[in-house]
Amino acid sequence: MFGMGWAELMIVGIVALIVVGPKELPMLFRKIGNFVGKARGMAREFSRAMNDAADQSGMKGAMDSVNSVTDAVREPTKAWTNYTPGSQTEKLAKEKKAEAEKLRKDAAERQAALKEKKAALAADAKADGAKAGQGKTATATKKQTAKKPAAKKPAAKKAAAKTPAAKKPAAKKA
Repeated sequence: MFGMGWAELMIVGIVALIVVGPKELPMLFRKIGNFVGKARGMAREFSRAMNDAADQSGMKGAMDSVNSVTDAVREPTKAWTNYTPGSQTEKLAKEKKAEAEKLRKDAAERQAALKEKKAALAADAKADGAKAGQGKTATATKKQTAKKPAAKKPAAKKAAAKTPAAKKPAAKKA
């Protein structure tokens, strides 16, 4: 009662016996009992009135429907918690994992084959270039690799570029 144990109740009883006196103590307990009984009755009547108001407003039906929905949701989720190893789901997951690994290996093999083809084509191109270069003279290859001289700009533009820029006025000292 109110979070009080037997020891606390005993102390309260002894203090009440000393303060009120032995002649008045039974009458005090009777009054306290009547008060507690009336308080419980009022609480019971209040909760009954609230339940009746909820029934009249249709709230009870809404609460029943909400409870039925929560029960309907709770049932399928119980199956998710009952996972057993070796189930169909685990078998499908293993198959998907094996397929993914096979696809990765195939892609790696294709990439390696493509690199080999590119290397072979590059080697063939070098060999063809070496064969074609044997028939030409050394000066012909130098002419191919020599850079062309840059074209000269017209004289009028050069003269315009050499004109000195206008001088800025010197800053005034304060």
